[in-house]
Amino acid sequence: MGKKMMILGGSALQVPAIKAAKELGYEIILVDYDENATGFALADVKLVVSTLDKEEVYRQALIYRPDVVITSTSDGPVRTAAYVNERLGKKPDLSYEDSLCATIKSHMRKRLEENHVPVPVYYVVENWAGFWEAVKALDGRCIVKPSDNAGSRGVTLLEGGEKTEEELRRVYDYSKGNSRNGIVMVEEFMSGAEVSVEAMTVNGKTEIISITDKYITQPPYFVEIAHSEPSRLEGEIQERIREVALQAIRAIRLQNGPSHTEIKVTEEGPKVVEIAARLGGDFITSRLVPLSTGVDLVGASVRLAAGEAPDLSAKWQRAAAIHFIQSGKGKLRRLEIGEEIFRMDGVEEAVLYKKAGDTTDGTKSSNDRLGHIITVGRTPEEAMERGRKALERICMEYEE
Repeated sequence: MGKKMMILGGSALQVPAIKAAKELGYEIILVDYDENATGFALADVKLVVSTLDKEEVYRQALIYRPDVVITSTSDGPVRTAAYVNERLGKKPDLSYEDSLCATIKSHMRKRLEENHVPVPVYYVVENWAGFWEAVKALDGRCIVKPSDNAGSRGVTLLEGGEKTEEELRRVYDYSKGNSRNGIVMVEEFMSGAEVSVEAMTVNGKTEIISITDKYITQPPYFVEIAHSEPSRLEGEIQERIREVALQAIRAIRLQNGPSHTEIKVTEEGPKVVEIAARLGGDFITSRLVPLSTGVDLVGASVRLAAGEAPDLSAKWQRAAAIHFIQSGKGKLRRLEIGEEIFRMDGVEEAVLYKKAGDTTDGTKSSNDRLGHIITVGRTPEEAMERGRKALERICMEYEE
């Protein structure tokens, strides 16, 4: 019988992992709730099932008997994969219990704090009264976010100063409405540069592959609108970032697999924003890391899941960046990528997610972005500048 791999998630971000698994000779059993998911075109078996429904995914696994169950860049399916692998009797690279600490922020904060990993001051809120008390304790200026969601959904900065009960309830309801488990996190606002650390753990030993600089929208929402690597931060700061990332990875007890750790460099030093036991999304690991280092992290993660030794050696030192096209408010009259963009120096890729006729309400989460442009250069500064110039050539008009 041939080898089978069940992959949870069929979005465009998951496609590189699907292709890597097929190249290794695996029959692909693909799971996604969206019957039109991009990855289904590459799958051998297509299962229209929510990747968050661990019991149904386990039931399907009993039917199709995959050799391994994985996900690539999605948070929620990390715990489904861990649960199903455990139930199938396979040695987990991350236990189901530990997967909760890598996907649910309330569990994550508690685990990191217990292991003395630097994190912001935080409160786990289960009701309106608790939210009110947490906001008061942080003097009004704080980050409010869902305990269980991703992609900046439901994340808001609550500014200091007097707020009416109606204003506070609006913020609380927005975050709670985006939290799958109904729990809201209220956290100290951290100022400073933000990065993500892309790493791979093999038999409990972690190798950091790259540090990525992150750029986000202005408050009150925190949506990532650009990334570049290698990081432009000073060497000493990068070393401290690496130390904190390694602490966090040890704390969630990851044995084998990729990790994506987001860190804020505060005046008190680096603090963990979040850690995920998966590849970094936003095309960081599928495009930026290979372009800047030559390391195929997607292929490495699939090989590792298949029981093979991954190649994590850097092939070169270059720079790469991605810029996301931000949306406005209203109905798009025109959205086009001019042909001249593809002739510009350093432009590797330009893709649109939306089209004329679509209605947008501003960039409040990653789902609101209109497309992206990937650029390369000799330095991160050059890669970023090329991306900014290409962005200026995007043709975008809204109806009056």
